[in-house]
Amino acid sequence: MPTDSPSSPLPAPGRRAVLGAAAAASALATLPGTASAAPAVPARREQPVRKRPRALPGGGDLGPNVLVFDPSTPNIQGRLDEIFRRQESAQFGTGRYQLLFKPGTYHGLNAQIGFYTSISGLGLSPDDTTINGDITVDAGWFDGNATQNFWRSAENLAVVPVNGTNRWAVSQAAPFRRMHIRGNLNLAPTGYGWSSGGYIADSRIDGQVQPYSQQQWYTRDSAIGGWLNGVWNMVFSGVEGAPAQGFPNPPYTTLATTPVSREKPFLYLSGSEYRVFLPGKRTDARGVTWGNGTPRGTSLPLSRFYVARPGVTAATLNQALAQGLHLLLTPGIYHLDQPVRVERAGTVVLGLGYATLIPDNGVTALKTADVDGIRLAGFLVDAGPVNSATLLEIGPRGASRDHYADPTTVQDVFIRIGGAGPGKATTSMVVNSRHTIVDHTWVWRADHGDGVGWETNRADYGVVVNGHDVLATGLFVEHFNKYDVQWFGERGRTVFFQNEKAYDAPNQAAIQNGSVKGYAAYRVGDAVTSHEGWGLGSYCYYNVDPTIVQHHGFAAPNRPGVRFHDLLVVSLGGNGQYERVINDTGSPTSGTSTVPSTVVSYP
Repeated sequence: MPTDSPSSPLPAPGRRAVLGAAAAASALATLPGTASAAPAVPARREQPVRKRPRALPGGGDLGPNVLVFDPSTPNIQGRLDEIFRRQESAQFGTGRYQLLFKPGTYHGLNAQIGFYTSISGLGLSPDDTTINGDITVDAGWFDGNATQNFWRSAENLAVVPVNGTNRWAVSQAAPFRRMHIRGNLNLAPTGYGWSSGGYIADSRIDGQVQPYSQQQWYTRDSAIGGWLNGVWNMVFSGVEGAPAQGFPNPPYTTLATTPVSREKPFLYLSGSEYRVFLPGKRTDARGVTWGNGTPRGTSLPLSRFYVARPGVTAATLNQALAQGLHLLLTPGIYHLDQPVRVERAGTVVLGLGYATLIPDNGVTALKTADVDGIRLAGFLVDAGPVNSATLLEIGPRGASRDHYADPTTVQDVFIRIGGAGPGKATTSMVVNSRHTIVDHTWVWRADHGDGVGWETNRADYGVVVNGHDVLATGLFVEHFNKYDVQWFGERGRTVFFQNEKAYDAPNQAAIQNGSVKGYAAYRVGDAVTSHEGWGLGSYCYYNVDPTIVQHHGFAAPNRPGVRFHDLLVVSLGGNGQYERVINDTGSPTSGTSTVPSTVVSYP
């Protein structure tokens, strides 16, 4: 049984203020010539011998922080409890864990999931791995407030809850994918304290989903037995059993299908062999991808992956990629002194247990080429203390190739600036490749933790989209010094957007955008002729200077091809106000009542 190592001591987490809520080789010296009656022959220059690096092996052990269980493993509950004790309040700690359950049936377990912990089944279907028990996220560590329950995940398991209801009280960066809950799913903490949004995909909940205090939530390509309530912004696309469209009252945005989707790659067992399944692309998707035989897609043996361990260099990762290997990043922290370069079509970079990339000396953590079918999934990029111009680049500047048939997907890739320590980046994520699908990301300039301050963890821009035909499903971007999202590509689409403007702006002048009060949370470029968004929300909580006024949450050219559905802005407790929702349209927020101002359709 692999062993795990303890996390380092942690700083006390700050309170997230939400209401109602990432060689030169020298030549040998020339030999001297000798005197001779014959014409002089130039001395021969010896060239250094360049040895090719030894080929890196594929496959191998998954490392000490991947714990693999089967139904006969002794004391599973004890191991789960041990990991949870380390990770329950380790919000900015260094521990990273992946819990893997082989196919079979498990009894009497309560897997409590803390920070940087992922729990997954190893079957081709969630129903191959059944837990008679619970997979629990609660907020006892934070006095019943779930607004900081970030960076954890559950995937590819069937759960039969002990009391009929499983509790998953999370906020951002906590995906719930490919799950089968044979009962109800409660998304709120014990006591119904604050909670701030999350994400479900490719899952079946036989009973009722119960959001209670959740401010916003996005559910994609799933099947549910019912949905209890909504607070501000509940968005559904391709969900069987979803509530009917009702925004703003009730606050439901419901699309019958998801325009394009391709589920996240996942590790599974075929006999005794580890493989990575690559789900196929779907258009106008609805419902789960599993349950009727083998899911549609392809798979790769683990021998085709370089199984990376923390401590390997960026040069080694790039050598593996150049050899034609894919990357499996095992749990831990990876310091990079140069970008990881993903240049081969169809390359998979899959992280386990919130593997974390930290770019040193101002480099970009990862860059992709303008090629088909790259899949990036399941890792965290944490900005370093030296400013990076960008942290993640999808395609080079000017990328223009058509990738409709086989797009790049970016799934559960999260970016953080500050919080675990000082970090800076001018722009966090840049998307240049056409047809890219960004499926669930949280791009976060930290508002609490270490290394936090208006200039200390400065990050002007969150996500910039230059490529055409890009689709975002589940876009969470928060607290940037200027624009959180800027979209310059044509025919872009966003299904669900959640945003908070930076809390810590010192005064009105600090956010002044020329003659405009504040930078919009989501801006569509002036030259764009076609764009569409559904279920987008922006909140302000200017707690340093509550008198700050933000003109609007959304800015876009006013033309027929640029369309928005179900927009809202909220002032949290009256700490700052919005004058309008989008451009000059929509009612202002006012007072301290934390009531959204909404626009159902624009223009």
